[in-house]
Amino acid sequence: MRVLGIETSCDDTAAAVYDGERGLLSHRLYSQIALHRDYGGVVPELASRDHIRKLLPLIQVVLDAAGAEQPIGGVAYTTGPGLAGALLVGAALGRSLAFAWGVPAVGVHHMEGHLLSPLLEPDPPAFPFLALLVSGGHTLLADVRAFGDYRILGESVDDAAGEAFDKTAKLLGLGYPGGPAIERAAARGQPERFTFPRPMTDRPGLDFSFSGLKTACVQAAAVRLDAQTVADIARAFQDAAVDTLAIKCERALGATGYKRLVVAGGVSANRALRARLDDLAARTAARVYYPRLEFCTDNAAMIAFAGYLRLRGDRHEGLEFNARARWRLTDLPALAGGAQ
Repeated sequence: MRVLGIETSCDDTAAAVYDGERGLLSHRLYSQIALHRDYGGVVPELASRDHIRKLLPLIQVVLDAAGAEQPIGGVAYTTGPGLAGALLVGAALGRSLAFAWGVPAVGVHHMEGHLLSPLLEPDPPAFPFLALLVSGGHTLLADVRAFGDYRILGESVDDAAGEAFDKTAKLLGLGYPGGPAIERAAARGQPERFTFPRPMTDRPGLDFSFSGLKTACVQAAAVRLDAQTVADIARAFQDAAVDTLAIKCERALGATGYKRLVVAGGVSANRALRARLDDLAARTAARVYYPRLEFCTDNAAMIAFAGYLRLRGDRHEGLEFNARARWRLTDLPALAGGAQ
C-alpha cells in the first residue's frame, strides 16, 4: 500500500508518500518560521491560513516525486494534538482527497508519529523499548511494548522541554525558534558561572517540571544582559535541562530493564542532549535510537509511516473528520503484529 501523509499540527506544512514495500518515496516541508519570527512564537490564525495556501501545492510536489506507477492506497493526516485550526486544514483536505480517490483515510496521533520516526531509519529499534519524547508541546517517557501499546511512565507537570527552550530564548532576546538559538548561544557560554536546579531529580519518580528552571533563568537575567551573560545563562539552562532529561531516562531504563531508548521530537536534535544520552548508553550497555535530524521536528514522513501501519491494521475513519487539540497517547488502540 502507498500512503500519502499530511502534517499541519502547528507551524510546519508537510506532505510525504510512504510505500509499504519500497519505504519512504518522497517528503517535503514548508516552514513558517519566517512568518512567526516577528511575533516571537506561533500565531495560530496565521499558521492555519498559511497551511491553506501551501498544503495542496506541496502534496502535488510529493506525488510527482513519488511517481505514478502505483496509485495512492490510503491517506493519513495528523488529527492531534496541536492547534485546532491548523489540524483542521490537514484533516479536511486529507479526508476529502481520500473520498475523491475512493481510498481509506486515518487520523494519526502526532506524538505516535514522533515515537515511530526512528523506525524509518535503516537500523530501527525492535520492540519493546523506552521512548523519550521531547518537543515544544510534550515531554514524556513511555514504555513502548508494541505498536499502539504504550504506557506513560512520566511526563511534564507544567511546561514541555521545548516550550521552556522557547520561553528562555525569548527572555534572553535570542529570537525564535528557541531551541536552536539556545544551543548556539550555549556553545559560547562559560559552564560554571551559573548553576540552575535540575527539577524533580531530588525525589523518586519519572515526572518532569521545567517551570522552576525558567524561574531561575528569570532571576539570573535580572541584570544588564551583555552578550557573554546571555551565553552563560543559555549554557546553564541547557546543561540543567539536558541533565534532567538524562537523569530521568537512566531511572526509566533501570525501572523497565530495557536496553533500547528511542529519543524523538524537536529537542532530540540538540547536540548536548545527544552527547549526554550517548554517554548514558555507554555506561549502561544500552543503545539510543534517534531519527535523522530532518525528522526530529514536525514532518509528514512520520505521519505517512504511522498511517500506513494503522491502515495495514484495518484502522480507518468514516466520512467525518475532526481535530483533537488535546489527545493522550495512551488513548490509542493497540494493533496486533507490531511495526516490523
